[in-house]
Amino acid sequence: MAADKAPKAIEVHGLKKRFNGFDALKGLDFSVELGEIFGFLGPNGAGKTTTIRILTGLARPSAGTARILGLDIGRDMRRIKKQIGVVPDVSNLYGELSAADNLRFMAALYGVPRSERTARAGELLEEFQLANRAGSPFRTLSRGMKRRVTIAAALIHRPRILFLDEPTIGLDVNNARALRRAIIALREKGTTVFLTTHNLEEANFLCDRVAIIQAGEILTVQTPAALRAAAVERPILEVTFDGAVSDRITAAIQSLPGVCAVRLEAGGTVARVEADELSAILPRLVSLLDETGLLIKEINTLKPTLEDAFIRLTGSGEEVHPGA
Repeated sequence: MAADKAPKAIEVHGLKKRFNGFDALKGLDFSVELGEIFGFLGPNGAGKTTTIRILTGLARPSAGTARILGLDIGRDMRRIKKQIGVVPDVSNLYGELSAADNLRFMAALYGVPRSERTARAGELLEEFQLANRAGSPFRTLSRGMKRRVTIAAALIHRPRILFLDEPTIGLDVNNARALRRAIIALREKGTTVFLTTHNLEEANFLCDRVAIIQAGEILTVQTPAALRAAAVERPILEVTFDGAVSDRITAAIQSLPGVCAVRLEAGGTVARVEADELSAILPRLVSLLDETGLLIKEINTLKPTLEDAFIRLTGSGEEVHPGA
């Protein structure tokens, strides 16, 4: 007899949540494979936090089902919590305790045997390059160090799945990059990571697959590469100017035959021009800009980005930022 197929890390079917007549989740369907980094992307209010709260036992669904490692969230949450780690966007550790004491305290809460707590805390502090700050009060650590200790605390009981909510928000470039490397190392050790982020470059760099959610509905679940490939149906010109483009010039570019869309970036000094045929639009664009006196510093043709996919699917770029 063939062995039973291993369960997925997460399976969600028809998941709904209703608050005071408002449908926060409208029947989500998705799954997460064991050992992958799964990105959960969407604007504020899309339903990301509500989904995580349900999957981690902090809220109950109004309808639908979800299973974590084959265990039902409605019946088996006590068993599930032994298999998951949760890293909130704001740390839940104690400022007066040292980094090591915070980890030992969390180990006790998770039921790690007393004889293993100190060694396990030391392993994680070493892994996250914090061994030299083991005795420092948590409140005295830098923002990046606090984030790493918070993630280490969620890993103290060796969970198979880690839920990460905006892991690098507010971090400087070096700390953000160090933390991303640590997340990749977790995947290499077999940990499944469920990641919410507004940072599309971060999702593109880290995630094996991403789900885009808007208004309580999953719009798509694909690899970043597949999303980029499907993002732009027409070629794009990126034009960098020596000054900001006025509304009048933007409207003039938009009115050129063959131009489908114009989006300004970098304070109006960069225009992304979507067109049917670049070879036809380029001379018209250069001629128009010559007449305005606005100097062109650089022109490039672009490959589609995850941001293009996000904007095309959600219709809004307000929650998108490039990241560190």
